[in-house]
Amino acid sequence: MHIRGVNRRAGVAMAATLPLLAAVVAAGSPAVAASAPQGHVVAGGKPAWTASAADRGQTAAHDTVNARVYLTADQAGLQQLVAQVSDPASADYGHYLSAAQVKQRFGATKAQIAKVVAWLHAAGLRTSVDPAGDYVAVTGDVAAAQRAFGVQLHDFAVSGHVYRAPLASPVVPAAVADTVLTVTGLSNKPSMMTHDDTLPGPGAAFVNAGPFSSYYGSNPAKSLPKAYGRTVPYAIKGYNGHQLRSAYGATATGRTGKGVTVAIVDAYDSPTINADIRTYAQRNGDAAYKNGQFKQTDAAAWTQTADNQCGASGWYGEQTLDIEAVHAVAPAADIRYVGAASCQDADLIDALNTIVTHRLATIVSDSWGEPENGSDPASDAVYDDIFLRGAAEGIGFYFSSGDNGDEVANTGTRQSDMPASLPYVTAVGGTSLAIGKRGNYEFETGWGTGKSSLSADGKSWTGFPGAFHGGAGGGTSARVAQPWFQKGIVPSALSHANGNKSAMRVVPDVAAVADPTTGFLVGQTQTWPNGTVKYGEYRIGGTSLASPVFAALQALAQQEQGFPLGFADPAIYARHGLFHDVTDHPFGPNVGLADARVDFVNSVDASQGVAVSLRTLGQDSSLNATKGYDDVTGVGSPNARYIESYNWRDRH
Repeated sequence: MHIRGVNRRAGVAMAATLPLLAAVVAAGSPAVAASAPQGHVVAGGKPAWTASAADRGQTAAHDTVNARVYLTADQAGLQQLVAQVSDPASADYGHYLSAAQVKQRFGATKAQIAKVVAWLHAAGLRTSVDPAGDYVAVTGDVAAAQRAFGVQLHDFAVSGHVYRAPLASPVVPAAVADTVLTVTGLSNKPSMMTHDDTLPGPGAAFVNAGPFSSYYGSNPAKSLPKAYGRTVPYAIKGYNGHQLRSAYGATATGRTGKGVTVAIVDAYDSPTINADIRTYAQRNGDAAYKNGQFKQTDAAAWTQTADNQCGASGWYGEQTLDIEAVHAVAPAADIRYVGAASCQDADLIDALNTIVTHRLATIVSDSWGEPENGSDPASDAVYDDIFLRGAAEGIGFYFSSGDNGDEVANTGTRQSDMPASLPYVTAVGGTSLAIGKRGNYEFETGWGTGKSSLSADGKSWTGFPGAFHGGAGGGTSARVAQPWFQKGIVPSALSHANGNKSAMRVVPDVAAVADPTTGFLVGQTQTWPNGTVKYGEYRIGGTSLASPVFAALQALAQQEQGFPLGFADPAIYARHGLFHDVTDHPFGPNVGLADARVDFVNSVDASQGVAVSLRTLGQDSSLNATKGYDDVTGVGSPNARYIESYNWRDRH
């Protein structure tokens, strides 16, 4: 998985599994035939990345496969329940189950698990059952895996590496078909995994250079060339929580998130996080943290921490941003941080599962993802199952939509991101936000940046309006069908984009501030050029910011409603007329907008000079923020009317 957020740090995801912690199921379980299964296809299949790879043929039969067989009992029943409890028009809206009730009604029984284990043993695979009963971990050679799952495994050469992948979806015997949800790990792209219990130190320091604007347009760049025929303002120093709360209507509602718990999932856990978030709150006028308001739940051990793997210290900045943004916008909400063992799918899945199993929170913000074609389709069903079980408990999951627009500049292919494109999450897109002197909302555009540099003579902008330099992710999924709540609201041209004959899922659903030019001030401990390690602050953006900001605003809406929002998309789309309808050209189609930005060349001071650039607004790859629903901002950004619309007591 990749960390969201425009920063100088990045995290790269690998595919791997957690250490196997569960006891092996006892021998003597009911037997299931080990012959190649026929006809019962489970989720997964040949990954999209193989299309651009060279097929090297059959994987060696003696190679080792480490996989997970994920379990279910009644997916159709679970989906039906979630539709009922999530729909504001349903009499069952908000009638959630406890975690134990969800497990009892929709989890695999001991007898079902025993059948799965017996089948896998008969195929020649070794097994270990997850303590919660969510999956069976299997280990064996390629021959046994092919025998068990009815697939051929081939090697594919891509980007200088050779990875294994299945040629089709797994199929399983009839005796376990109603229990097996999917199989992950048949693809091993990439295969690298290490174990390291010690996290690296804080990342290299970063400082924003001035001049700045304290609110939008407060400091015009009069000495710099004009753009679009007008003097442009300097970039914001970094909005604070008071400005964001005011602009999005939180201040007007009087809501603070009291009584609501927001969880944040990222990889790893910064060793300085407790000191950093408290220092930041004190320096920037946020409420002091009360005893027990912030708690952490971490994996037993960290893996893949090196910079050429997950880059653990890069995730520290992501974690810090997420926590500080939530607390700034919902200062009375409790925050639970859950740190995954690494940036890999399996570990992040386990972190999400921890929240659902123990119902640690009712709102979960996630600022990570990857392009759809690069993700393993077998993982879709696993994520879906987590989000469905969470929705049944009244838990809503929010995912940033991505920072590379339509992904063409990043991957060469127009596509949306995962897990944001899955049907049971709320995908949060991004905007460029202008806040006025009194904290008033002035305007927003879709976040899409064109960057051009100041010419050598200082009289013009080279290449104006500039090449695409980052923007909110969005677009149409190639493999997720359109969910019912998008029908009639998402334009047909978007739901059928990219040659899709059937209507497909389009993201995002909503949006909030993301443009780093109009971004948020964050504070964390960093390593400085002289070797000292100390706290510092800088401006940051990306949909990594948008997701926790919107999740925090949802905490206010939940406080207003008086009970959990759960899976929020049906309620959001039912309120689509209550959002700011964000467009790329709020002042007319011929009125362009841009800001001037000054950066230190060495990232920390002016000793090696500064670089001056122009950053345009509303220029997001091939995506466009338009009137009504669009694939940059969804139904728009929230305001006081939206939050107050959840006053359930006044309406019932």
